[in-house]
Amino acid sequence: MTVFGRLPGHGLGTLATLPCQVFLMSSAKIEEAANRPVVLVDGSAYLYRAFHAMPPLTNAKGQPTGAIYGVVNMLRRLVSDYQPEVMVVVFDASGKTFRDDIYAEYKANRASMPDDMRTQIKPLYSVVEKMGFPLVIIEGVEADDVIGTLSVQATAAGLNTVISTGDKDMAQLVNEHVTLVNTMNNTIMDVQGVVDKFGVKPSQIIDYLTLVGDTSDNIPGVPSCGPKTAVKWLAVHETLEGVIENADSVKGKIGEKLRDAIAHLPMSQDLATIRLEVVLPKPLSELAMGEPDREGLAELYNELEFKTWSHELAEGLSPLGKRVGAAPVGAAKVGGASSGNDDGATRDGAAPQSAAKADSVNRDYETITTLAALDEWIEKLEKAELFAFDTETTSLDYMKAEVVGVSFAIDDGKAAYVPLTHDYDGAPEQLDRQEVLDRLKPLLEGDKRNLVGQHIKYDINVLRNHGVELVNVAHDTMLESYVINSTATRHNMDALASKYLGVTTIKFEDVAGKGKKQLTFNQIEIDVASPYAAEDADITLRLHKALWPMLEAEPTLKALYLDVELPSLHALSHIEYAGVRIDAQMLEKQGATIATTIARVKAEAVEDAGREFNLGSPKQIGEIFFEEKQFPVIRKTPKGQPSTAEDVLEQLAIDYPLPRLILQHRSLTKLMSTYIEKLPLQINPATNRVHTSYNQAIASTGRLSSTDPNLQNIPVRTEEGRRIREAFIAEPGYRLLAADYSQIELRIMAHLSSDVGLVTAFEQSMDVHKATASEVFGVPLDAVDSDQRRSAKAINFGLIYGMSAFGLAKQLDISRGEAQQYINLYFERYPGVKAYMDDTRALAKEQGFVETVFGRRLYLPDINARNAQMRNYAERTAINAPMQGTAADIIKRAMISVDNWLTADNIDARIIMQVHDELVLEVKAGDLESVGEQVQRIMIEAATLKVPLEVDVGIGNSWEEAH
Repeated sequence: MTVFGRLPGHGLGTLATLPCQVFLMSSAKIEEAANRPVVLVDGSAYLYRAFHAMPPLTNAKGQPTGAIYGVVNMLRRLVSDYQPEVMVVVFDASGKTFRDDIYAEYKANRASMPDDMRTQIKPLYSVVEKMGFPLVIIEGVEADDVIGTLSVQATAAGLNTVISTGDKDMAQLVNEHVTLVNTMNNTIMDVQGVVDKFGVKPSQIIDYLTLVGDTSDNIPGVPSCGPKTAVKWLAVHETLEGVIENADSVKGKIGEKLRDAIAHLPMSQDLATIRLEVVLPKPLSELAMGEPDREGLAELYNELEFKTWSHELAEGLSPLGKRVGAAPVGAAKVGGASSGNDDGATRDGAAPQSAAKADSVNRDYETITTLAALDEWIEKLEKAELFAFDTETTSLDYMKAEVVGVSFAIDDGKAAYVPLTHDYDGAPEQLDRQEVLDRLKPLLEGDKRNLVGQHIKYDINVLRNHGVELVNVAHDTMLESYVINSTATRHNMDALASKYLGVTTIKFEDVAGKGKKQLTFNQIEIDVASPYAAEDADITLRLHKALWPMLEAEPTLKALYLDVELPSLHALSHIEYAGVRIDAQMLEKQGATIATTIARVKAEAVEDAGREFNLGSPKQIGEIFFEEKQFPVIRKTPKGQPSTAEDVLEQLAIDYPLPRLILQHRSLTKLMSTYIEKLPLQINPATNRVHTSYNQAIASTGRLSSTDPNLQNIPVRTEEGRRIREAFIAEPGYRLLAADYSQIELRIMAHLSSDVGLVTAFEQSMDVHKATASEVFGVPLDAVDSDQRRSAKAINFGLIYGMSAFGLAKQLDISRGEAQQYINLYFERYPGVKAYMDDTRALAKEQGFVETVFGRRLYLPDINARNAQMRNYAERTAINAPMQGTAADIIKRAMISVDNWLTADNIDARIIMQVHDELVLEVKAGDLESVGEQVQRIMIEAATLKVPLEVDVGIGNSWEEAH
């Protein structure tokens, strides 16, 4: 490790002797290296980025490894992309730097380094060294200063430099020979890139940072001077000195603030300036990469449990990734029989060059137009341990979508696309779709389980339209990502490719256009469509290779993925495809009734307001509330205006009728637009049923959501909402069966807290709300009245969701003091619940996440936030998420088991909806009793808790009647 002591003059010196040393490199070596830039890595910046971006992985000993994994992955990618001869990794030294001597408050706002990050530093240093990279850490200066000095040396030697960092301060180093690359988000910044991002030239960045200030480094700027103001001043006056000289001409408050700040701006400028003359004991010429220590790396990787990289070493592969013979940055080989180009280049309008500029994998994409070529590929797919599969279709609506083409991948960069029904003018002849699907059918319907997809549930449903039942599913990369960290990122392929592979994929808009002129896939020319479609399969396979080792490193998460999420996609595809019957005529009648109610409510609101107004206009509502009627201001918007948000209206509605009428109007109009008017339009003409889409990877707790239509948010506490459910009906000869877990989250709370009182109440099948009322109000169980039970119910559910005394007071219409007294009494009677909540908050703060009973994790990035509002919300989430998430896991396990039983025993029944803690089935009328008993049994046995699960089963001609 190249760690140097504090140097004279706070680590600064002259550059007088360095150019000669740099030119010790031979002229031939310089010429060879000219096309291979010097790569300088800001290790400290990437350590922080990786720590917060990666899921908090640990090895079997509990040692944190996520940040190490992220940084090493980035280093491998840099080697693969740039093939450098010289690549130096620079870290900040611990302790103070010369900037602390200039300004005692420098970086004073920064939180101390998390312990989980600190423990990863030394192992990371060891990995970096054993990979063969020069590692430089110099006390008294920052990594920025070392990198700046090395970049000057490289330029003096006639070499181009790539600085890999996420630090905006480094933009001041950019010139025609120096470029920034952010490997975390795949952005590259040259001179024009700096101008595009900041609005100023690289030579103005220091002055720009001085004016704006830097809260992370605690560098004081000009108060209220944002980027736009700084850019405007520098556009006119060029430099900080010019801005200061003309400060008197700046009008208004900002002018006053500029003039007040003049005294400290030279100091801020000094702090923001990267030093370019740090004395380095070793010049650039002596910092070439060494040979990796394969044995040492293998030992480290085994200890850290980086299994994929360990296997690479065992197989004799390079520990630096694909280094020798890798494609240059931006290369993308696209071949195919229909492209008309022997050299495999894409036509104008195909994948843009930017799409693969950071992808170092050789792309060998083929377009299949003959049965012989298809058969060759099918043989490869059958032999492959894993292959990726994807469909291209005519619609996002899986019930209407038809297959336009299919793609496969068997290795990194090795993929193919089979166009089937492209029908634009001049489209070439293609293979017959049905014949291709027939040939693929044994592979897709087989049980080998070697197919990988991304959001494969959609493809399952589309293929079912063509008589293919896709069951050969080994993995789904969307679900892999979701289980690893449900809150870290979106889980679509483009986002995952950027996050885990550093690849910017070809976007659909790149090939299909945007807006009203956007083409459907069958209208896209084949030589444009082929690289896009093949890339989908290629990236999917590569994503699995990146994600699967993370799951393998976490056995509990791996089990959750394999036992719950992966089987759920098959059950959900059955539910979606079955659909639910809707009585459109009933909805029309209900719509007429609701329209009358809406008109009446609006008339009452106008009468109360004393004038006509738009009930949907926050501005007009605000004028009436706070100017004309002088209602109290509960809360203000960020712009300082009195808020008319829903929770504000709810609070005002306690004392005033107008807010209540507006809330009622909002609820009814939403019901009309979302369900009454829209549901009949969503009835599929071929099936006469509505087919929703269940979203498996959106809610962070593991709960499902649904879209087109949203079946999760139909209100059940209002008469109008219940009437909507009356329109969900069974087919003739069938009835609906609704099976619903009773008070499942309270039962999970009893399980998690092990509170004796709560456990006893459930074990003895008491009315838990009456039992709570008896405990809290100190009355015998049989003497609890309805108001006391209602209050106890509000407390039971309120505490699960982190309700404060203020919230409980509002809900029960009592004083805040009385509400706090209720809560205190509750915790006295149920001390286990209080202990569980306290312990859970503490554990969440320590490890950054909470878990469900089945090991599903919910990460809480704001659990230690300085902002009290953000922190309090994270703490409430920490309490609720294990219960809500466990409930989600249980209903999924039940759904899988019920679906498997119905399929295996060929029962004349089907699940048609999964809504919160409920399964809704359509069952042959004569089988209702036996099916109901079996469904109830399966749901009860879906989990074993410290208290029994209870399932209520109802039967009816409609969903509402089944309740």
